[in-house]
Amino acid sequence: MPRARWIVFPLTIGLMISGYFLYRLINRIKRNSRVNQAINKDIAKVVHSFDIEDLGDKTIFCRCWRSGRFPYCDGAHEKYNAETRDNVGPLIITSHRIL
Repeated sequence: MPRARWIVFPLTIGLMISGYFLYRLINRIKRNSRVNQAINKDIAKVVHSFDIEDLGDKTIFCRCWRSGRFPYCDGAHEKYNAETRDNVGPLIITSHRIL
């Protein structure tokens, strides 16, 4: 039986160390999973407002936060979706003006 302790002890230590590194890896992934990684990071909350009259007949807004023309969509969600296996797409607002 004493020999079994010498086998179990290193296995236990190995599992503890592996668990620790797995925990660190998961936390690193969580920290890097922010939706907004670059837009207006100097303010507490990013808010954009638009007057519906100024939008025109069709306006396409970004919802993935990766657009180079934010808040307007430039198609960056396609690359984002491929990388993250997400399914986010743009917000499309069309106007049906009555003349």
